[in-house]
Formats: sequence, C-alpha cells, structure tokens
Amino acid sequence: MDKGQLKAKVCEAIDRRAKQITDIGDRIFNNPELGFKEHDTAALVKSTFEELNLPFQEKLAITGLRADLKGKQSNYKVVIMGELDAVLCHDHPKAHPETGATHACGHNAQIASMLGAAIGLVEAQAAQWLGGDVVFIAVPAEEYVELEFRQRLRDEGKIEFFGGKQEFIRLGIFDDIDIAMMVHTESELPGKAIRVGGGSNGFLGKAVRYIGKEAHAGGAPFEGVNALNAAMLGLMGIHAQRETFRDEDSIRVHPIITKGGDLVNIVPADVRLETYVRGRSIEAILEANKSVNRALRAGAMAVGAEVDITEIPGYLPLRSDDNLTEIFRQNAIELIGADLVEDWGGMGGSTDMGDLTHLIPGIHPVTGGIKGTAHTRTYMIADPEAAYLVPAKVMAMTAIDLLWDQAELAQKVKREFQPAMSKREYLDMWRQLVNG
Repeated sequence: MDKGQLKAKVCEAIDRRAKQITDIGDRIFNNPELGFKEHDTAALVKSTFEELNLPFQEKLAITGLRADLKGKQSNYKVVIMGELDAVLCHDHPKAHPETGATHACGHNAQIASMLGAAIGLVEAQAAQWLGGDVVFIAVPAEEYVELEFRQRLRDEGKIEFFGGKQEFIRLGIFDDIDIAMMVHTESELPGKAIRVGGGSNGFLGKAVRYIGKEAHAGGAPFEGVNALNAAMLGLMGIHAQRETFRDEDSIRVHPIITKGGDLVNIVPADVRLETYVRGRSIEAILEANKSVNRALRAGAMAVGAEVDITEIPGYLPLRSDDNLTEIFRQNAIELIGADLVEDWGGMGGSTDMGDLTHLIPGIHPVTGGIKGTAHTRTYMIADPEAAYLVPAKVMAMTAIDLLWDQAELAQKVKREFQPAMSKREYLDMWRQLVNG
C-alpha cells in the first residue's frame, strides 16, 4: 500500500462511521459544559477510546484525556487535539438552563473531528505504516471564563493555570509530543472551506477589586467611600488610553463589572471587574498592561478607595508553523479542492494553542460548516460534514504524511522549528508575572 492509498482508506473509514462521528458532535453541542467541569463530555471521549481499544489516560487537569495510537515505530509523536469546554451565552437556544454554557464556539466540532480522525486511523489499521505515534488529546478549559471559580481551584491546589493546555504543559502531558494540530470552526462559513496559517492575539487576564467603605446611600453617603465610582473612573481611564495603542499591536481591552455592590441603599464598598489585555506580541501586551494598571489605580486614588489588581496568566499569541501549514494545506486541497482553501489572516481573539506553539511546531487552521457568529445566540452547525468530517479527514491525512514510513516529514518539521522558549522559560515567565 502506498501513502495515497492509505489516506483514501482512512477517509473511507471516516465516511463509513459518519453517523457516529456526527452524533458525537451533536450530542456534545446539546450538552454543553464549562471548563474543568466537562465530566459528561469527557465520559463520551473515554467511551470512544475504549471502543477503539486505545490505551488512554484520564482525569488530566481534572477532565482531560490522552490516548496513544502506536505506530510500527515511535520515532515521533504527532498530536491531534480537541477542546472539551463550552462558552457562556445564556441567550443561545441550546444554552444549559442553569449554567448558561453553550457550544457557541465549535468545541463540539473539535472533539468530533479529533475522534473522527482516531476512528479513521484505527479502523483503517494505519498504524502499521507509520514510523511514529498519533496521539489524541481532549483538553479542558480553553475558554477563559469563570475566573473566580478557577481561582478557587488554584487555591485548592487542583490547578495552577486557568487554561487547559497551560495545565497540560505544566503537568508534562506534552513533554513527549513533537508536533501538534487542531482545528477551529469559523463564523459565518456555512459550507466546506478551510483557511490555513494566520495567528492570534495573546492576552493577560486581570481580576480587579475596588474596596471602599459602606454607608447608608440616602442618609449618610458622605460617610462612605464609593467603590463603584472608583471603578467607573478606572474604566474611563482605560478608555482614555485607547488612542495611545498602536494599530499594529492590535491591543484590545474589554472589562466587565462582575459585582457592582450589595444593595442599592448602601454605598458600594466591594466592586469587582474582570478584563483581558490582548495584543499581537508579549511585549505589546505588557506595555499596554502598564497603562491599564495606571488607570485602575487612578480611579481608586480619585475617591480614596483601595484597589487590588490580580494578574492572571492569559494566553500567548498563536505562531503557526509554516512547514506544517503547507502539509495541511495540500491535504485540504486534495480533499475539497483549491478553490475552497485559502490563507487565513488570523483572529483578534486568543487561544491557549498559542502557548503550545511557542514550544513545539503547531497549527490551528479554521474550517467551515457554521452559520452565525461565534460566542453569540446565532451560532449553529450548518453542515455537519464540513464541520465534523472534513477536518477529521484532513488531520488524519496530515498525520499520515508526517509519520509515513520513517517519519521523515515529522523530522523535517521538528528540525526546522525554532522554539520561542523552553518549557522552563515558559513556566518561569508566567510565574514571575503573577508573583512579581
């Protein structure tokens, strides 16, 4: 059997199991769970690994899983990933009635396509032709939400970082991985389409607490210190900085008030904010962060309140590997045609895949099959084949290219990759930022 025949055999296996793969994606879509709470979704992944007789680890960073498909040799390890968690969107028709969790970002499609690739490679008995291992990982908590909950997990010693891939890096789950790939669905792209390359913003997370002095809001407001006024002035100070941010740095600051006080007739003494400071480079993020912190402190100073600013490790900008991008591109063209494959300009949002791409070669292309806009009530699966099956096939085909025979292509990708930092430097960077 040659490489092309093996790819065809894997794609045929995915098509034969299309209903199962589609059902997985739809089932997850209808049962959304927030980060580090994805127990039902993890159980579904586990049962699929068991069905495929893949040895696996579970409960990694609370809910994550990893399964390894051993090749004829284990010269290199290529990982195909999907993310377990949902985002918050209470107004979505499929939102969880209690939590507001919604798969309005396509992670259900990621898990379906990751498992679809596993199904195709296992059923086609592809491992006997590969000079390396294909690893399948379901990662928790990519969406950076519920910061107070994650802070409690940290305080309890259950996690150190708020993102699933960050935790996997810390725990050593990626230590033996040479190359990583995953996909993400794109907004308003209802049919078959694939966009490759591109980057993303990184960000730093912040939890802010303004501390004032309570007093009767009607009877004696002059005896209080209004923490809400301090917060409002801090937010206005951030707005006043925006014209100083350079266009090429793509700085985005978008705070929310998570607590505005306790009762309307009491001067607010405990007001809390959450925000990100996003940007295209670590340097730009840190520079903008200084301006944001000045503004937040100025709001407290203006009314005599106190402010506590907690810096939380966010995500690094995505660095798509050029060699890996080209291999993926050619497989996408082979599968759906050149007219449906194009370069991607990247996104203003962020992903913890960016952190991993600073350490090992990785890609994060986007695929179609979606109507509506991500993170909104309009987001829906329009074409299950495009959202679930096409990326499963392209990722499996790319893994075959990388690991075929003696894994020469994987060797080339890894040899020519220049890491931005080591794992130790990565961990030290975030820890020093948080601990000052």
